[in-house]
Amino acid sequence: MVQTFRYLVTTARPRQWLKNASLFTGLIFTGWLFLPEKFWTVVWAAVLFSFLTSAVYIINDIIDAPSDRLHPLKKMRPIAAGKLPVPIALFVAILLASFGLFFAVNLSFFFFFLSLSYLALHLLYSLYLKRVAIIDVLAIASGFILRVYAGAVAIDAHINVWLLLCVVSFSLFLAIGKRRSERTLLEAKGVDQTRKVLTHYPENLLNIYTSMFANTTWLTYTLFTFLQPSIIPEGKLLTLMSVVPRAFVNQKLLMVTVPVVIYGVMRYLQLIYEKGEGESPEKVLLSDKPLLTAVFLWGILVVGVIYGIG
Repeated sequence: MVQTFRYLVTTARPRQWLKNASLFTGLIFTGWLFLPEKFWTVVWAAVLFSFLTSAVYIINDIIDAPSDRLHPLKKMRPIAAGKLPVPIALFVAILLASFGLFFAVNLSFFFFFLSLSYLALHLLYSLYLKRVAIIDVLAIASGFILRVYAGAVAIDAHINVWLLLCVVSFSLFLAIGKRRSERTLLEAKGVDQTRKVLTHYPENLLNIYTSMFANTTWLTYTLFTFLQPSIIPEGKLLTLMSVVPRAFVNQKLLMVTVPVVIYGVMRYLQLIYEKGEGESPEKVLLSDKPLLTAVFLWGILVVGVIYGIG
């Protein structure tokens, strides 16, 4: 029983819950981070999405078990290795998905709709879309966009158009980086039967895609920091920003975060090309100290600028 539970946790991929931090985008950039009601609503929304995320990964592992057994790394997954019975895994996946959707209805109709859309998208991805070149990458990116909007509708927050474009570009950047790292790994292992869609991504094409979305990521973020209108944060800890001249108020100072974002993009590119990493973005983030430091510094600067803390 203990072993089965451990295999279930492994298959549920709790590390992937890190991606659900994107639900906090609207909360942070609307100026509501320190409003308890808004904050805990988004926390609960992120928890519900985590249940859906785990349900999706379990179902994906059930569907992909035959091909995973041919993969140099994925063959060790509990379901592919035969350590976790499929009926138990399927039951837990249905339970997690049902729990997430049930409470999503109580939170907000639109949040429920986006949650259901997220679940349907990833089920369709596991069954078919992952085998269609370009569409597979767009589907992965759409998952991030749905997360951002789900967090926003949970508290009725506004998403700036430039911030949305940045999220789109960043999502595509991560998705392409994932495909490039998968291709590098399988070529190094001499295996190509597990991901036939990768044959439609020549190395030169992946390089072009990677460069394209790396550039649009930092550029759209820069335009967001330049053009985002000033806001007066509710619930901020200090009121320093309310007494300084307009020229220095709030979002204009977000420009100081641009160099950190550019460094983060460049560091991620280095990890993709030099070390062949990127197949698991959350693993890269948690294991690479320079990149983790950049993300931490960016978070401090963003909160400091918007809320006048520091």
